[in-house]
Amino acid sequence: MCESNAGGTLVVRLGYRGSGFAGFAEQPGQRTVQGELRLALETALRRPVEMACAGRTDAGVHALAQYVSVPVSEAELGRVGRRLRSSLVALTPDDLSIGALYKAAPGFSARFDALSRSYRYRICCGQARPVLAWDHAWWLRTAPSLDVDEMGAAATCLVGEHDFRSFCKASSADLIESDGRSTSRHLSDVRVSREREAGEELVVVDVCGNAFLHNMVRIIVGSLVEVGRSHRDPSWLAEALLARDRRAAGPTAPAHGLTFEGVSYAQGALVPWE
Repeated sequence: MCESNAGGTLVVRLGYRGSGFAGFAEQPGQRTVQGELRLALETALRRPVEMACAGRTDAGVHALAQYVSVPVSEAELGRVGRRLRSSLVALTPDDLSIGALYKAAPGFSARFDALSRSYRYRICCGQARPVLAWDHAWWLRTAPSLDVDEMGAAATCLVGEHDFRSFCKASSADLIESDGRSTSRHLSDVRVSREREAGEELVVVDVCGNAFLHNMVRIIVGSLVEVGRSHRDPSWLAEALLARDRRAAGPTAPAHGLTFEGVSYAQGALVPWE
C-alpha cells in the first residue's frame, strides 16, 4: 500500500460496456469494473491500492467517463504517464477502456470532489429492433413513439433541490434515512430530446446533478416514459415527487439503456499525466 498520501493522487478516466459486469463495486465471486481495474492497477504499481469512484453504477449500466482516484507516492508520481497508461490498457479486458490518466493533489477524491455528474438514457421506439444501439438502448417495441414535448414539460419539476425519495429504490431509501442521511439531491438539468446516433432514431433523456440516489435516473426515465406514452399527465410527476414514496413514481427503466456520461471537477483539479 502507498506509504502516505503525501505524494499525490492518480486519477483514471475510464469507460466500460456494462453488460459483462455485475456493476462497478467489487462483489465476492462476481466480475466487476472495480475488480478488473484493481487487478490492473495492482499489477502495474506492484502493490495493493485504495480507490474511490465518482459514482457506483449498477449491473448492466455503461460508462463513457467514470473517474477513479488512487493515492500514489512521490516515487510513483515520477513515472511516465504514457507508459503507465499503456500498461493499464494491456492489463484490462476489451470491455473496459482506459481513457486518460491525471494527477491531482494529495487527498483528492473522485467521489467527494465531484461537482456534478451527468447521465444519458437512450430509448428506441417501434417494431424495428435496434441495430447498433441494441445493447445500450431500451427497446420500447410496444410504443411506436413517445411525446417528447410532454416528457420535457413533466421533467421541469425535477430541476432544482428536491427530496427524491420517490425516485430511489425503496430499500436503499430506508437505509439512508435510518443512517440519518438525506434523500435530497440537486438536479441542474433534465432534458428530453430526439437524437440520431449511428443512423438510428432515439429518444434520449439527459440528467445532470450533484449526486444521485440508487436507481434514481432509471426511475425518472421510467416515470417520464409513462408520460410520453400518455399513460400519465405531465402534472403527475410533480405529485409523485412530493409523495416521497417509491410507489408513487413510475417503473424502473432497464439498466442497459443508461450510460454514465461524465463528471465535472473544479478547474485545474486534474492535470494530464503525460
